[in-house]
Amino acid sequence: MKRRQLIRYAGIGFLSTAGIAATSQGYPAQGQSGGVTVKYLGHTCFLFSGGGKRILVNPFRDLDIGCTVGYRSPNVAADIVLLSSQLFDEGAPQNIPGSPDILFEPGSYQVRGQQFQGIAIAHDRKGGRQFGTNVAWSWTQGGVSILHLGGAAAPIEVEHKILMGRPDLAFVPVGGSEKAYNAREALQAVQTINPKIVVPTHYRTQAADPSTCDIAPVDEFLGLAAGFPVSRIGDTFFLSPSNIPQNGPSIRVMGYPF
Repeated sequence: MKRRQLIRYAGIGFLSTAGIAATSQGYPAQGQSGGVTVKYLGHTCFLFSGGGKRILVNPFRDLDIGCTVGYRSPNVAADIVLLSSQLFDEGAPQNIPGSPDILFEPGSYQVRGQQFQGIAIAHDRKGGRQFGTNVAWSWTQGGVSILHLGGAAAPIEVEHKILMGRPDLAFVPVGGSEKAYNAREALQAVQTINPKIVVPTHYRTQAADPSTCDIAPVDEFLGLAAGFPVSRIGDTFFLSPSNIPQNGPSIRVMGYPF
């Protein structure tokens, strides 16, 4: 089995060693300027299009209960899928059309000419003993540096920050529960990594089943982050290297088209 195939089928257990690099020919090199389009697909799931690639992060599984029950299935075409864990709400690539490459473990990877850094952070406040390891993903696409924290629940330590750098665009969970940052922890993470733009994720929306969803609305985080500029936008925006704010952080709350 080719190495690229190993990564493609990683979600069902073929890939077990962190740091394996995969290469494919015929794709543009990473870091191209030109910008990236970000589309919000619900919860912590986003599609990034730019630099000749479509990168999907954290597709979730259809469930009858929980915090994602009211979202449509994010079954969109992608070249590469990044998973923060293999929990149902952020690790379900089975229905993605085509044959995307799938990464789900910490490590440094090169896939289709694109460099990715998967950074291990505990998915709970018990050192990972409850929900295991969350993988935060860092990469540059269309000239924009991106950090998606997935379902991080532990503080960002010095070794994490070295790998993360200062991203242009950071996706930060804010809704709490046992599996991700609450509002205060999210604010601390933002202050530590100091991104230029913050997009909150993993918070309660009208998609939730109120009897089984244990995360808080985004407004709790916004109340604590009152010193940062906040804009509420639609489900899609475009960011190019030339229009990235240099001071930051600013917060963009994306809306879901129910």
